[in-house]
Amino acid sequence: MFQGTGSDVGKSLLVAGLCRVFKNRGLNVVPFKPQNMSNNAAVTDDGGEIGRAQALQARAAGVPLSVHMNPVLLKPQTDIGAQVVVQGKVEGTAKARDYHKLKPKLLARVLESFEIVAEDADLVLVEGAGSPAEVNLRDGDIANMGFAEAADVPVILVADIDRGGVIASLVGTHAVLSDDERARIKGYIINKFRGDPTLFDDGLKIIEEKTGWPCFGVVPHIAAARRLPEEDAMTLDHRRTAANEAGNIKIAVPRLSRIANFDDLDPLAAEPDVSVVIVNPGEVIPADADVVLIPGSKATLSDLKDFRQQGWDIDILAHHRRGGMVIGICGGYQMLGHRVEDPDGIEGPPGGADGLGLLDIATVMGGDKALRKVTGTVTGSGATIVGYEMHIGDTTGPDTERSWLMLEADRPDGACSVDGRVKGAYVHGLFSSDTFRHTFLADLRAGRSSIMAYETEIEVVLDELAGVLEKSIDVVALENFFSSDQTGSRQSRRSRRR
Repeated sequence: MFQGTGSDVGKSLLVAGLCRVFKNRGLNVVPFKPQNMSNNAAVTDDGGEIGRAQALQARAAGVPLSVHMNPVLLKPQTDIGAQVVVQGKVEGTAKARDYHKLKPKLLARVLESFEIVAEDADLVLVEGAGSPAEVNLRDGDIANMGFAEAADVPVILVADIDRGGVIASLVGTHAVLSDDERARIKGYIINKFRGDPTLFDDGLKIIEEKTGWPCFGVVPHIAAARRLPEEDAMTLDHRRTAANEAGNIKIAVPRLSRIANFDDLDPLAAEPDVSVVIVNPGEVIPADADVVLIPGSKATLSDLKDFRQQGWDIDILAHHRRGGMVIGICGGYQMLGHRVEDPDGIEGPPGGADGLGLLDIATVMGGDKALRKVTGTVTGSGATIVGYEMHIGDTTGPDTERSWLMLEADRPDGACSVDGRVKGAYVHGLFSSDTFRHTFLADLRAGRSSIMAYETEIEVVLDELAGVLEKSIDVVALENFFSSDQTGSRQSRRSRRR
């Protein structure tokens, strides 16, 4: 299990890279994360949803997605509450304080999922959440040491040197843990090092003197990793800096407070002549944008209210009057209509609100949550798409007669305005489809062409990440250590089941 000295230290990408490393070494490796908090989710092959990071890790490992890879997924809807997804299905909502009381009851489900993914695996790489140093949350913990102890798995700490204070973060973590927890930690990895790693040799000696833990490696800062999908909305802060570079096509994306599945933007940002500009609260949607893209939302009504408070409704109407294009995906699609109703309070307090009125549609929240992978074509151009649905709600109205997409079995999805400059759909992952993305961008710039293959690019970066880890981490020591330790742990778990 890989636990961090803090959040955003790079655990997810390290696990993804090591999944590819061990896959390349011929092992059947499977990722696992007991508890995740993210509004970026993926649809699994068994019809549920898990965190986007585990989907990337499964891809790196070359194994199908399963709800058991991330048995507890929390999807924040308010500052104090979240939707609780257990083994791929929504089981309700809970405020933070209530969830802490719920965690002990979830441990059995988490361990059940762990046993399922571990059953035929040579190696399970487990990702923690946050940090075990948050000892105030230790009671009932299922995300870090609580899980490690219950499942009897060894732990490696991951520390981020790029943010500073790496010695203090490791030594401090050692100081606040119990003796049993310290013993469970077998070593650590320093992540995101810039420059000559030998300059940190004295730092490694100090850490070992203070903790007794060995270092399994010092991983350099890997610039290519930014091209991989990420699930934490905090990464949008860094992405915005890069997005301000000059590009021939500018796509403005209002940063909704409950933005969801924002990895929809990654394939666009990967194009060399496209600038994806994240518009933060308090900022104006750029007047020179070619496209305003409203992304998915975990709380559509709340984000619609916030959208108006930011004045973005005025900006987007002006953009449309100037001849600009407006795109809405999932929650963003719902916001483009005349009205959004949530009579049962599925995403928050029951109620409704007027939408932006750019599409002649209306949405009523209700029914079962749509969770499925889809294929289809774009109405008109015939460009093929592959994506997934993850939404609650039924959208109707005259503009749906001009559906943007036609999915398998002749099932229309989405809507287009009469002038063709406003479009929306429920399908996520549209822009990962190269033919669709290239056609979409070519319609914005006559004569524009691209050969960028997004899915191939992801594979290239995963291989590059694995190559760096092979050189910077003592992988042989890890493999030998895991092999001997997990054999005993697996036998112990099977003995307990018997």
